[in-house]
Amino acid sequence: MIRRTTIIGIALAATLVAGAVPGGAQSPPPVEIPAVLSITGPNAVVGAGEAAVMHVAENVVNKSGGIKGRPLKFVMLDDQSITQNTVSLFNQALQRKPAVIIGPQSATTCGATAPLVAKTGPVMYCLSPGIHPEAGTYVFSVSVSTSAQAPALIRYFRLRGWTKIAAITATDASGQDVDQQLDAILALPENKDVKMVDHEHFAPADITVTAQLQKIRASGAQALVTWATGAPFGTLVRSISETGLEIPVGASPGTMTYAQLTPFKAYLPKQLYFPATRGFEAEPGRGPVQTAQNTFLDGLKAANIKPDITSVIPWDALMITVDALRKLGPDASADQVQKYIEGLKGWVGICGPYDFSARDAVQRGIGEQASIVYRWDVAKDGFAVVSKPAGYL
Repeated sequence: MIRRTTIIGIALAATLVAGAVPGGAQSPPPVEIPAVLSITGPNAVVGAGEAAVMHVAENVVNKSGGIKGRPLKFVMLDDQSITQNTVSLFNQALQRKPAVIIGPQSATTCGATAPLVAKTGPVMYCLSPGIHPEAGTYVFSVSVSTSAQAPALIRYFRLRGWTKIAAITATDASGQDVDQQLDAILALPENKDVKMVDHEHFAPADITVTAQLQKIRASGAQALVTWATGAPFGTLVRSISETGLEIPVGASPGTMTYAQLTPFKAYLPKQLYFPATRGFEAEPGRGPVQTAQNTFLDGLKAANIKPDITSVIPWDALMITVDALRKLGPDASADQVQKYIEGLKGWVGICGPYDFSARDAVQRGIGEQASIVYRWDVAKDGFAVVSKPAGYL
């Protein structure tokens, strides 16, 4: 059975009560934006965090006037981490004829739903950087693309002198995407001295990858690229520990969540790196980026949430959507919202300035220069920046 998470009924009841009180002012109806997430199930390590930050966004937006005086409300639809449910819930959301739908959250689920709206709308803001929408469509993707994340990681490894690289990736859509990106990255002239000494694969349902890691250990690799989230990430780090493989490990930014890292603290590699965007901490200065970051971090602090990838990745997309509706009005059409987002240049969020016309930022607004490398800092119990933009030292 598909379970749907929403508070429409509560909001309606509250409205009716307010209207029934003699002399009471009736509250304006909320501006509802559907969001398809994996709030439960295996992918909840990401989806639950994204749901939490949407509540933070509601509070921040509504405290600053809402949308043309109406409160913002994300209507969250829980696909329970089942792709079939995702498609069904997405179709339910389409029946409401919204201008924009937030989500889904993975490359697999976004790939399954994007064809439903790409050419006709509404706007779909996929919460995975692992898809690459065509220019001019109604599909947008959050954060820096994997085609910019992976190069930053490889560049950082190369500049540290780790030129013998191994990789182990999952056989799902995200893993296949990274396989293609790695092939393209290693073909770049700047990486002529970088060699892929071994590339292994595993199925997301596998409970161990020790055999693959033994091959990697024997290959003489100086650094390892992994790309998996959720339970498969746990399988990877446990197997790395059991194998005794002690080389720097690069991981998907999708694993930069306390929900994923905390249960595996005993197994985490001593040198664990992630390519991601800005926004995890406030940067010094008084510019618009810092203003956006302070608003974001203050909102999280009020909700007692530590910033991780589940809060950083959706934030700018949520604020871009809100800005579009504030400028165009809550009854804006999908076509108006799509054109507004595509035309943004110089819009500033927690990840930096956005330019949707940039060659490396098609349908997402930010590119390689917004990607930096972090390291898991055991003493800090958090993430520490170790690179300049694009992975440079």
